[in-house]
Amino acid sequence: MRPGTALILAGAVLVGVGLVVRYAPWLVSWFGRLPGDIRYEGDSSRAFIPITSMIVVSVVASAIIAIVNRFRG
Repeated sequence: MRPGTALILAGAVLVGVGLVVRYAPWLVSWFGRLPGDIRYEGDSSRAFIPITSMIVVSVVASAIIAIVNRFRG
């Protein structure tokens, strides 16, 4: 795949994700609220560490890449 094609594809995917988050937030409302995601709210500070959510993203991305590579050759 040429670099230009890859950039266009990546942009299209980002636009698609943005549209889902904007117009169908119920599809991604679970993201960031999984067991294992750490939230801390103190008096004057907040911290959020989405450990489980990032593991889910990593597994899904790895599966998509494996599927694409399998069909590619």
